[in-house]
Amino acid sequence: MPGAKLVVLYPTPRDPATFERLYREEHSPMVTPANFKGMTKFVASRITGTADGGPAPYSRIAELHFPSLQALQAAASGEPAGRAVAHAISISSGGPPVFLIADEETTTF
Repeated sequence: MPGAKLVVLYPTPRDPATFERLYREEHSPMVTPANFKGMTKFVASRITGTADGGPAPYSRIAELHFPSLQALQAAASGEPAGRAVAHAISISSGGPPVFLIADEETTTF
């Protein structure tokens, strides 16, 4: 089923332990359907390395899934979402996070 998602790429932080604590204890609890109306799924991935064994440019990738681009845009325009975005920026000590919007097509096997 086609959908849309907001992808957030967090650069490798200056202090990984502090970033992880803030991400898990403060930020992730903010990413809920109450704060992002219409969100159907939240995937938070911690990057553990690269395929070639080199340093990863990002430490976390967050994916917020929505049934449509319109639902994503409506959720992102809300005040609770704005607070969560501001918090994401404030804890990203390795530089500002990258925010991407993607169309999603899923194939189930």
